[in-house]
Amino acid sequence: MEPEKSANIEHVETHGTIPAPGHAEVVVSTEAQAALDKEATMPALQAFKVYRKAVAWSILMSCAIIMEGYDVVLIGSFFAYPQFNEKYGHLMSDGSYGLDAKWQAAMTNAMSCGQIIGVFLNGIISERFGYRRTLMGCLGTTIGFVFILFFAPNVQTLVVGELLMGVPLGVYQTLTVTYATEVCPVAIRAYLTTYVNLCWVLGQLIASGVLKGLQTRTDQWAYRIPFAIQWAWPVPIFVAVWFAPESPWWLVRQDRREDAVKSLNRLTTATIASADVPSADETVAMIAYTNALEKQIETGTSYLDCFRSVDLRRTEIACAVWAAQSLCGSGLMGYSTVFYQRAGLAVSQSFTMSLVQYAIGVVGTFASWTMMTYFGRRTLYVCGLAALAAILFVIGFVSIPPASTSLSWVTGSMLLVYTFIYDSTVGPVCFSLVAEMPSSRLRTKTVVLARNVYNVLNLVTGIIIPYMLNVDAWNWRGKSGFFWGSLCVCCLVWSFFRLPEPKGRSYAELDVLFERRVKTREFRKADTGLLDVGRDLKNDV
Repeated sequence: MEPEKSANIEHVETHGTIPAPGHAEVVVSTEAQAALDKEATMPALQAFKVYRKAVAWSILMSCAIIMEGYDVVLIGSFFAYPQFNEKYGHLMSDGSYGLDAKWQAAMTNAMSCGQIIGVFLNGIISERFGYRRTLMGCLGTTIGFVFILFFAPNVQTLVVGELLMGVPLGVYQTLTVTYATEVCPVAIRAYLTTYVNLCWVLGQLIASGVLKGLQTRTDQWAYRIPFAIQWAWPVPIFVAVWFAPESPWWLVRQDRREDAVKSLNRLTTATIASADVPSADETVAMIAYTNALEKQIETGTSYLDCFRSVDLRRTEIACAVWAAQSLCGSGLMGYSTVFYQRAGLAVSQSFTMSLVQYAIGVVGTFASWTMMTYFGRRTLYVCGLAALAAILFVIGFVSIPPASTSLSWVTGSMLLVYTFIYDSTVGPVCFSLVAEMPSSRLRTKTVVLARNVYNVLNLVTGIIIPYMLNVDAWNWRGKSGFFWGSLCVCCLVWSFFRLPEPKGRSYAELDVLFERRVKTREFRKADTGLLDVGRDLKNDV
């Protein structure tokens, strides 16, 4: 019987079919098969050379995430900032100025609420208008919302400003990851998606440096200048994004195949038309084939489709992977400054230690690139969770004795170790896994759902962590490590049994593996058959 041909793929010549279990076979064009074969054997160094323009555009788009990392640390660090506390807080029982735990939680969670709204909007808007126009619109709104934070006369206005600011930040969270994963080939996909984590850490590092540089000021500019610096990001990024090429995957989903070819030509160098590198036409044919394959296995494009059939498993993995980022105790990293001040360090010295912490995070992200090359995503993620759980329990045990300067030192120092391990394993690897797990037709919406699971959990952690550490609330101090360590163990157990290894797999291969319901442990070595057609053809020749 003649196999069904998808209307989405233009066929000049075909030489094989790939069955989707329980469905009609999808014809693989010669160009699509050529792209699959070449991508599977392309070394990372060659991919970086051929796709260096795509790498540059991806890096530029991801820079928007710097603003999120900057703003998150800004608010968390302001809670230990004397000038900010004198303006918006009141006199605490220990004789220092500070905000009540409820207002600390309100400011932190206002941003998380805004991000939840922004993330959901991105799932709808970016799929309709494209990644470029969506990002440019959010950059414009960011400029306006900074005015609210800069001129806020009271803490209530700050809460409103953080809520609104969270909306474009939520868009940046998901849009940059999906763009990075769609403009680069398999060989360098992990590097570009984990770079998003590096941008987030860089934002934290910049915020800490700015706060340290201004902490000697005694006027209102000590906290207003850090808010004003957020105006420096949107304009240059907006201008650059104006000239950026659109994602070829999005263009194919919009039935704009010719535009997708033009976009790929802008993302690659002139040397792409060689024997071992797929041409733009071949790559677009592969994208169109993957899109048709997903249509054949009933992959729709709505949020509801994320919970149907095999996509339910893919959504579960993406959501759980990002949830673990919050449940593993990462929220404590933002409070290392508080621990150092309790250890007796001056404000300036405590912010110096924060700078060291985020510098360690940058080094950790670079280290993750090397380790992923040798160990893959799954191994690095599982081992990272195990190490983080051990550190959290150490923090808990050393905090059992009565509070003292030495124990605060130990707790703060262990958080530095925690930061390095987190930013070399769970932190960056999460971005790669979340972008690779969904089908291409549901990638944006699945990433949106996953990120909002993370944001909702951040709402909870944003409420309870201030109470855990506030001297006038629960005052758990380092004993909170027992709580987060236990949750981290739960994440470890899930990842060991449910997290597959996507390293080296094309999106079409991942579609086949999930459709065949391949077991987690067999993902790395399972044969999809996608490359067999190409090998058989070469053998016949």
